[in-house]
Amino acid sequence: MRRIAALLAVPLLVFLGAKPAAAHPMPHSVVVLDVHETSVTASLELPAGDLAAASGIATDLPARAAEVQAYLAAHVRPAGADGAAWAVTVGDPELTAAEQTATGPYQEVAVEVELTPPTGGDVRHFTLGYDVIVHKVVTHTTLVSVRQDWAAGQITEGGETEQVGVIAIDNRTMTVPQLTVDLGAGSSWRGFLAMLRLGGLHILEGTDHLLFLLILLLPAPLIARRGRWTGLAGPRRAVRRIGGITLAFTLGHSAALVLSALARVEIPARPVEVFIAMSILIGAAHAVRPLFPGREALVAGLFGLGHGMAFSFTLAGLRLSTGQLTLSLLGFNLGIELVQLLLVALALPALLALARLPVQPWLRIGGAALTGAAAVGWVLDRLGVPNPVAETADAIGADYQAMLVVLTIMAAAGAGRLMIAGKAATA
Repeated sequence: MRRIAALLAVPLLVFLGAKPAAAHPMPHSVVVLDVHETSVTASLELPAGDLAAASGIATDLPARAAEVQAYLAAHVRPAGADGAAWAVTVGDPELTAAEQTATGPYQEVAVEVELTPPTGGDVRHFTLGYDVIVHKVVTHTTLVSVRQDWAAGQITEGGETEQVGVIAIDNRTMTVPQLTVDLGAGSSWRGFLAMLRLGGLHILEGTDHLLFLLILLLPAPLIARRGRWTGLAGPRRAVRRIGGITLAFTLGHSAALVLSALARVEIPARPVEVFIAMSILIGAAHAVRPLFPGREALVAGLFGLGHGMAFSFTLAGLRLSTGQLTLSLLGFNLGIELVQLLLVALALPALLALARLPVQPWLRIGGAALTGAAAVGWVLDRLGVPNPVAETADAIGADYQAMLVVLTIMAAAGAGRLMIAGKAATA
């Protein structure tokens, strides 16, 4: 008995004295859904090692792309609530570098899969039969989320998603249950309101668009004589100028936004962004010395065309139907104009008051110099030359809440200054 006890004690002591093995967390798969009017796009992000182990196909892309596509088509099986199978179209897979929390860097296969119901099918309620990887690697999980759903008012530009479920093996039955996707009832009104909010946020976060308009308005209360800003235009004349410049800019970017979006014109982003930065630089130079006195509205309208093309990039990536796009244009543009009108209204008292201050030339030239420096930084950055000036300008512009606070304080101070000046003039 003593010998038996000793034999049993040895492995027990070894077990108790051994250091616990460090479990290395494995990356999970991600399926991101973009819900369109007649189809759903599923963006798959699959750990390359697990995919190779489950499929038996080496992820040697693009040489093995056709085999990977066939494997995915066989393991992604959506169906409507009535059980009718959907069509599955697998795009070209790409091998990319990735990293998830606590996993460390690894390679993943990224591919878009188009899920299309039969004609008239409901894209908002379906089941997703999906057992990519998990049918072989039983510890694997897949996170399913929705990124874009226009009819539900879910429109994101930063990649935010809303999780709708997790696909994993059922340990009791050792099967992979289908995921029921229920996106609720969508409506055009929700889509319209979402685009209205997006338009407002776009102009608030579009530092370059706001800076162009404000720098063009800065000398509006002044009169140009002999190549210099010298006299005051008077309150009514100044307000008419500011209103004309704002209206022309609105018409210019609205026309370009509508035409480029409805015609679905694919415009290279870099030339448009460089054009916008150049427009700011020209506006800053005009604030120092009048380059086109009396024609500010015309210039605002022409440059507004370029700014409108930049706005259209937001709509281009949403893949909306013609009906959805029309409502989105209305909501998006209305959101831009409402916020733009608010910002100009806040800036108006300060602009009128600033023109009457003795230090006006210094403030105007200083503001134009800072704006011009930011514009040069943006031009270089958008030509492929990163620089701290552009990074600083972007960082400052990202805090639009602080900008609104500053404009509100300036509006109050400007209005108070104008009231005091008005009382002194009538006394």
